[in-house]
Amino acid sequence: MSAAIEVRGLRKDYHAGLGGREVKALSGIDIAVQPGELFGLLGPNGAGKTTTVKILLGLTHATAGSASLLGRPVADPESRRRVGYLPEGHRFPGYLTARQTLSIFGRMSGVAPRDLAARIPDLLARLKLSDWIDVKVKKFSKGMTQRLGLAAALVHEPEVLLLDEPTDGVDPVGRREIRDLLKAEAAKGRAILLNSHLLSEIELTCDRVAVLRNGKVAAMGTIEELTKREEKKDSLKGYKLVASPLSEELLSDFFERGASPERVNGHVRVLARDAQHLNSLIDAARARGALLTELTPEKTSLEDVFVDLVKATPEQGQ
Repeated sequence: MSAAIEVRGLRKDYHAGLGGREVKALSGIDIAVQPGELFGLLGPNGAGKTTTVKILLGLTHATAGSASLLGRPVADPESRRRVGYLPEGHRFPGYLTARQTLSIFGRMSGVAPRDLAARIPDLLARLKLSDWIDVKVKKFSKGMTQRLGLAAALVHEPEVLLLDEPTDGVDPVGRREIRDLLKAEAAKGRAILLNSHLLSEIELTCDRVAVLRNGKVAAMGTIEELTKREEKKDSLKGYKLVASPLSEELLSDFFERGASPERVNGHVRVLARDAQHLNSLIDAARARGALLTELTPEKTSLEDVFVDLVKATPEQGQ
């Protein structure tokens, strides 16, 4: 299966100001997004995320390397015919209604009026905007404008979606609804490249993630691959243990067994060398009459991974 979005050795250099120093916005990145995949693009400001998207959209040109959409080089305008784009901070004319806005976007994308007449109400229903279909956009909240922007990106049924902060300004319920919608669109075979600073949303939404730092790919993989703790031989692994009662005598017992117990928001964090050590802690809890209701191994969050990568110096490697 060929990638729907592909960049190989992509490099972008520019000069900062008249006669200024040369800046490397991208330093040879490789990324491929398959049909049906939700791919997250992360990185601090200036890492190269926006530059990558601009190159894919033909808004700027790479210094070296290649980029393609649906098998066509991005230099070919046809490569963007089946692409939906949601920019950050987008705006629509306030005098238009939601229906009129989507009609204009659909007609500009070559959708027949008859198809639009059926597609627009369905799309707005999926984005919870049915009651606002004939209301002027100037009355929309930021979250509603965001939903309408996503509808505009989808109105011509694209094969590729490029989304910049799609849940910005959306409430928690709305974020979940948009997350479910994106997963449904990916299930139809659409390739989705999602750029967001909401790392929790990326973690819940994306199949794979690339973290950019200083114009390079600092890390790439599935959420599980990126957040999996590297366990060293003879190292202690943390666990969240929920039991009742958690007496001071039990905590002292854990301490004597080398578990370094720590109370954290109603549960205890313990450290174990291996399965045998962990089971000895469970046996100690039961021997003191404690009822164990949860035992969960600690997991690194995507935020932890992101912060560590961003703080790392280039000499520390990728």
